[in-house]
Amino acid sequence: MTVSPAKLRWAFWVGLATVVVWGANFALMKSVYSVATPAGYLFARYLVLTACAVALLLWRYGLRWPRPARADLINLARLGLLGHTVHVSMVNFGVHWSTAFSSSLILACGPVFTLIILRWSGIEVLRPTQVAGVGVALIGVLVFLSEKLLAGSWAATGGDLFLLVACSLFSYYTVASKPLIERLGSVVVMTYATLAGAPLILLGTLPFAVRVDWQVLSALHWGMLLWSTMVSAFFGWLTWGWVNGVRGVARTAPLMYLMPPVAAVIAWFAIDERFTLIKIVGALVTMAGVALAQFGASLTLSLRRSGESG
Repeated sequence: MTVSPAKLRWAFWVGLATVVVWGANFALMKSVYSVATPAGYLFARYLVLTACAVALLLWRYGLRWPRPARADLINLARLGLLGHTVHVSMVNFGVHWSTAFSSSLILACGPVFTLIILRWSGIEVLRPTQVAGVGVALIGVLVFLSEKLLAGSWAATGGDLFLLVACSLFSYYTVASKPLIERLGSVVVMTYATLAGAPLILLGTLPFAVRVDWQVLSALHWGMLLWSTMVSAFFGWLTWGWVNGVRGVARTAPLMYLMPPVAAVIAWFAIDERFTLIKIVGALVTMAGVALAQFGASLTLSLRRSGESG
């Protein structure tokens, strides 16, 4: 499928804006947690997401919703359970136990998991530079987490490990959703997967949500909650699926590198989060490893061609 240069440029800017919104979302989530609890936030999020999914389907298709083939419905249900029920729940509590910067860095390792999943699926073969990149990224994560491990901060470390597993699930969601998006469109994939994953989350968090004093939330907290659920979550996933469909998974994944810097700046200003030298070094090593895994093969090929032509 040939995509026009103008559409590719538009998809790039949309993807870039999505990553910036996601980077800022970590500080917003932690602010809402302080008054609504993580479980209460998760319940409100999927109450809003379910309403958004139904509203979008009604606006787009009226009462005649698309009827995908049975095999596609099964795949959409699996995406909903893994991408929403499991992945989002793990991210939600992982962010709560960890910090905004740590959460963004761990989740920015997505391209590494994407490459591994593509290799496991037989779509790509990992080259030596990519294997080295994965190793460097792992070392960087260990350096980044070393302070928490040495201090015995097991809750924060557990939150980061939660996020690491959640990151792999999102990479799987990204790869598995691409062929469905190409056949059914990003709207159908996003809305149907949301509706498939929401019920278990709503049932599981309802007992905790009823204990939250929702009247305590200020107008600012409600604004952050709605922004986090509607703009960052719903339209963010919707646009990310579209961007992957236009640009391809491999070309889009590197945009995730921008999430940690955005999250760090927002967390510094909004919730007064501080960063030690070890964390900064670990973050730089991690992102260097992710970049090597993503671009190392093409860079080696370019250098080899340049040497041959010289």
